[in-house]
Amino acid sequence: MVHRLEPLVVRHTLRLPRPTGPAGEGAVAARQFDAALMSVGFKLSAELLERLSGLDESTVVDVAVRTLGTVREMVGDHVAHNVYFVDFPANVPETYDFWMRCIAEALADDKARASVLEQLGEGVVNLLTLPSYGRYQHTYAEMLGHHAELIAAAGDRMTVLRLGEAADAEVTSLYLALAGSSTPLGEEALRDLDRLARECVDGPQPETIPVRENRAVLNRARLRAGSPPLLDTVTDVLRLACALSDGDVTLVEPTRFRKLSRPLRRGLLAGLDSVVADAPAKLADVRAHREAWKRLGERLHPHEYPRWPHAADVFAVARGEKPAPSFDSRVEELLGMHDVTGAAELLKSAPGKLFRALDRLLRMALDQEERDTVVAAAEAVVAGVSGRVLLSVREHLANRAQDTGETRVFVNRLGRAWVTDDERPPVLPPERERLIDVLDEELRRRLPDPGHLLIDPDALDVALPLSGRAAAAGLGVLPRGSVSPVDGELLRFFVYWKQTAHRTDYDLSALMLDADYATVCWLAYTNLKDLEGEHSGDVTEAPDGASEFINLRLGAVRGEFIVPQVNIFAGEGFEEVAESFFGFMLRDAEQQGRPFEPRTVRMKSELRGPGRVALPLAFRRGPDGRWQAKWLHLYLKGTPAANRVEANRVSVATLLRGIVEREQLTVRYLTDLMDATTTTLWDGRTVPEGPVTYIGLQRPDGLHPESRIVVPENLRDLIPE
Repeated sequence: MVHRLEPLVVRHTLRLPRPTGPAGEGAVAARQFDAALMSVGFKLSAELLERLSGLDESTVVDVAVRTLGTVREMVGDHVAHNVYFVDFPANVPETYDFWMRCIAEALADDKARASVLEQLGEGVVNLLTLPSYGRYQHTYAEMLGHHAELIAAAGDRMTVLRLGEAADAEVTSLYLALAGSSTPLGEEALRDLDRLARECVDGPQPETIPVRENRAVLNRARLRAGSPPLLDTVTDVLRLACALSDGDVTLVEPTRFRKLSRPLRRGLLAGLDSVVADAPAKLADVRAHREAWKRLGERLHPHEYPRWPHAADVFAVARGEKPAPSFDSRVEELLGMHDVTGAAELLKSAPGKLFRALDRLLRMALDQEERDTVVAAAEAVVAGVSGRVLLSVREHLANRAQDTGETRVFVNRLGRAWVTDDERPPVLPPERERLIDVLDEELRRRLPDPGHLLIDPDALDVALPLSGRAAAAGLGVLPRGSVSPVDGELLRFFVYWKQTAHRTDYDLSALMLDADYATVCWLAYTNLKDLEGEHSGDVTEAPDGASEFINLRLGAVRGEFIVPQVNIFAGEGFEEVAESFFGFMLRDAEQQGRPFEPRTVRMKSELRGPGRVALPLAFRRGPDGRWQAKWLHLYLKGTPAANRVEANRVSVATLLRGIVEREQLTVRYLTDLMDATTTTLWDGRTVPEGPVTYIGLQRPDGLHPESRIVVPENLRDLIPE
């Protein structure tokens, strides 16, 4: 178990479970391990280096091999990043000259000449038919021969791996942290929780499991281990059934239910019967997913188990044979009669739903008395609302002070984004300010006493992770809406993809916009070089994997925004390819090296989402002239094929405006609420002697052992329950 789950611990915590083995002279091997790590931008902490140095050399080598494989994959160095233009970023040709060269080479090819002459006669040449276009003309090794070794710079990334506890303790701790998370996990973290649950199902369990998707994953492990699942709603049973069929436990995508064994069918029906028997009103929840219940009924055969009549009622409700008025329908009935007071009073029995409905209730209120009733209802039940909902409503209200006509951005749970005009009337200032005060006071009450608060200033503008789906899996990734500084002179984007079965062509592009979000220029396969930088060349298929790069000189960029994007020109989507990821590197102006240098990688994120255009992040010039990254993690629908930066630049600019101009709740907001005895902005050097609550982008060395540490890997811990 230890070796199989060790990569999960390293990825999620940047800790290496305490290595064990015979004592010996492992110092030389440990230093070699450290040097190998530094070549990909990682480093052993002093404590971990000391631990390894006291072990047998063979043990150190085994640990090194496993760990290097993990961190290389984390940074994207586990694949060979070739480039079309072998000297990139040097000697990139003008686009028209390059195309003409490809045509000339095709005319010199006996097999291609006839087809090219025919196309020339018609006046249009398909680049994909030219033998030298879109396919690597050299091997990866030949490409490396054209590039000097990277010269190390002080600004290169160095991520420290620290010494963890014993392997079993680290695995259990990670399991409890993910299972008990107060915010939904991303897709990769949910898969990791599934692996951990299989190993930890018989060990310590979290006190509470607030997120229902997490509960479904744990319930599958419990059921397979012979333990009763944890169920208190009918939807818990439906999510468990989806998990048993390897379907979508979020219930966003329909699940194709598998044929289930008789013991699993009995377990699901018994659990369903118990839930409804204890609270018949929960039958009302069936209507929200009636089609899924109908499909599940075809697999469970509830009519074969008369001893569980309450379970049969669930499927009768789904088929419309048994009435079950829902709570939401009662609320809608009152609102349909414009009875705002009655709806607010009813919603007090469901505090979370009341807070989600506040904006609508206040807009429907006809007079001050009704508005006062709505706010009073919120004040009365605020203590019963989860911290994540309170923060979501607080952020919503911060963006409801504008008059009508502003842009409204929608982002669903999968990262699909779209924009529309916001035609809602504003929430009136008295109610808005009163509610904000209520929310601030309740959140302040729930936040723990930080004692001495030590803050990395670069972390203050990191957005609060109200959902794990607001950030892609990867290295150096921050939640959607976060702003982080960009320190470097050369900015280089990269994308890698490997097709599964069909020819797949991804195109990396970068759009430059001015302060009014108007297009200045772009770099793409249709414009290989410009004043700002160079494109590495178009690769149009990836049976063995392919990479594209864009190199930008930040000092030469015209405009105020840089928007990298990945367009699917043809073939498999982001969720269909064998692998795909995006990232960026930062270098000093004089740093040479290979096109891909792992220790200059500042961010690498998986591309796994709907749509045909990916917008991982954008860069904007700050008020002081320094560049900043604005994290997006968005996907546009695009077109089925031939997506290009030229065609979507207007929609991208509109979406970017909506995101940039939206106020986000950040770490700064929560630290301002905290009642700290002392607050210190960390200068990167001076570490206080006593325990602190540290919030930053990386953990500094030398903190007191009783300090509480919050870094991006556990940023969710800041969200109050």
